[in-house]
Amino acid sequence: MWDVMRRRKIVVGLLFGGRSAEHEISIRSASAIFNNLDRRKYRPLCLYINRKGGLRTVASPHLRGAELNAGPFRSFLPWRRGIFPGGRTADIYFPVLHGPYGEDGTVQGLLELADVPYVGAGVAASALAMDKALTKSILKAAGLPQVEYLVLPENEWRGGREAVLSRIRSSFRLPVFVKPANLGSSVGITKVNVWSRLGPALRTAFLYDRKVLVEQGVAGRELECAVLGNDSPSASLPGELIPYREFYDYEDKYLLGKTRFIAPAVLPADILREVRRLSLAAFKAVGCSGMARVDFFLERSKGRLLVSEINTIPGFTEISMFPLLWERTGLPFPRLLDRLIRLGFERHRARKRRLEWRAR
Repeated sequence: MWDVMRRRKIVVGLLFGGRSAEHEISIRSASAIFNNLDRRKYRPLCLYINRKGGLRTVASPHLRGAELNAGPFRSFLPWRRGIFPGGRTADIYFPVLHGPYGEDGTVQGLLELADVPYVGAGVAASALAMDKALTKSILKAAGLPQVEYLVLPENEWRGGREAVLSRIRSSFRLPVFVKPANLGSSVGITKVNVWSRLGPALRTAFLYDRKVLVEQGVAGRELECAVLGNDSPSASLPGELIPYREFYDYEDKYLLGKTRFIAPAVLPADILREVRRLSLAAFKAVGCSGMARVDFFLERSKGRLLVSEINTIPGFTEISMFPLLWERTGLPFPRLLDRLIRLGFERHRARKRRLEWRAR
């Protein structure tokens, strides 16, 4: 299949937008991918999903919001006819859908049912990595170091708020971070420096999810490492981010842009090796494929590396760490996309072979 397609341009279906709070970031990531796809090899098919879950083909992710949302939308369900106008389809799909309804295994399951190749992690790994509480359980079982944390279901919070607040105050020291379990791009996250802000922080996080994480704040350095591959993944050189504000929040990530990035990070060689080792271990523990970005804290007082989280569809904007880290490791953006597309085809071929063998 790959050899046949090498004789013509491969059509890459960019799936972007989506129903999550990270809708706008998805558009920005898709725009950067659109810009960096090698047009000698690939032809993009831009598939925009609006905030209600409707789908339409568009000329480019660069269109303004009014243009993206003009015209009829179709059902995204594969068993409905006429999803793509004119019967257009893609050779491989590239989900650039950050957060729920895209990064959490839902779209991946749809693509599996349709039996089409796609870029990135499969259903199980996507679902596990999206749910930060489940990720922590997996990483704990694998023996990987993490910050102290508490998983708080909404019904427990609704059933006894004062008891919950007291429990957190007695179990943690300030500062603590409160975040929705299933979201990214720092949406809904609060850094709590005084206990009077804990209640409002929990209420904010529960606006986005029925399950919330409370994490112990760590004084130290924030590191990130990019992973690429399927069964034999590779880790990039680690990078460091130095937040402009108290932490790397949504506003600084995508509006202010004042956080500084150092890639590769200036660290002793043994620390850099350990970041890469732990990144690969986390990638394999969750069962990822294609790509992921693994985030760390380097604790200042003890010098410990702590795994923070893993993202299976990391940001692809022009300032995002995932493409930047691979560029600094020697893999420029266009070649990175080429590698991701090849990995998507490779994973699909392997799955097809297993299914064909079982059907004999």
